[in-house]
Amino acid sequence: MSRRGWLLFVLLSVLWGLPYPLIRVAVEDLPPSTVVFARVVLATVLLVPVCVIRGWTATVGPVLRHWRPLLLYTAVEIAAPWLLLTRAERELSSSLAGILVACTSLVAAVLARVVAGRSGPVPAADRLDRWRVTGLLVGFAGVLILLGLDVGHVAPGPMVEVLGVVLCYAVGPMILARRLSHLPGLGVVTVSVALTALGYLPAVLAGPAVPWGRVDAGAVWSLVGLGALCTALAFMVFFELVAEAGPARAVVITYVNPAVALVLGITVLSEPLTTGIVVGFPLILLGCILGARRTRARAGVPDGPDIATGPPADGPALAADAAAGGAASGSAAGRPGRSATAAVDP
Repeated sequence: MSRRGWLLFVLLSVLWGLPYPLIRVAVEDLPPSTVVFARVVLATVLLVPVCVIRGWTATVGPVLRHWRPLLLYTAVEIAAPWLLLTRAERELSSSLAGILVACTSLVAAVLARVVAGRSGPVPAADRLDRWRVTGLLVGFAGVLILLGLDVGHVAPGPMVEVLGVVLCYAVGPMILARRLSHLPGLGVVTVSVALTALGYLPAVLAGPAVPWGRVDAGAVWSLVGLGALCTALAFMVFFELVAEAGPARAVVITYVNPAVALVLGITVLSEPLTTGIVVGFPLILLGCILGARRTRARAGVPDGPDIATGPPADGPALAADAAAGGAASGSAAGRPGRSATAAVDP
């Protein structure tokens, strides 16, 4: 990978590990719905001009014609999980939340196999060979260790919310791959965050007024960071990284950003480095890497489109392995003719 590619990789690793501590700071003073609303509004304000500069008709026009699957994708990939994660972090530490969300790739691998099995011969990319089965077992063992050692004192509510986040992030890329992968990624992202802002507007207006005069400056700056850096800038950096290094390398971000969240939580927010994290996180990370391995096709077994990423669109496909996680979409330059890309943006 080039020097520019490494710089983009490091930058994106930080940008997509940063949301966990920023959310944790923001929810100390602000309701979860306000945090999500402010994040997507700011991201929309920053991304819309980019779409205009690159050609509104080319980036957004094709997306609007597929509004039904786009609404479903937006709800599953952005609107629901971002609120659930924000609610969960009112009680969970940012480092623990980041590690648990990293389990998305394990759940996605299982779901991809189930969906593939119901639709005919299982494509090679979705078969559970010995490496992937080992990865799933190791990863889920890490989760059990983490839960057993660290979250016995946590109420069930936040854990259910994180489980909802993981399920959403596992299903979202499947919707993207099946129904939206041929659309310009920049347009998909921009319209999705705009729709999320519109969806949360009534709840924010109907909710109790936020006493902004008494809100800590750290919470306000966290909102700015979430919208401007972790959403708008992060997507643009991700598009450039895919164009520079390819989707196979870009998807490694999904293994790095939980580690970034862990380091930031411990060093910046003084969160504890617990026994559960020390033992469970390496197992979860190893399980994710093994579970996301792609299986070679065997002789006599027909191959088909990858359930997780879908068939490539016209032109070079830039679909990252969605079994490694969800939560974002984009093409290198936001142009039609390139498939959208799945990644993990909390």
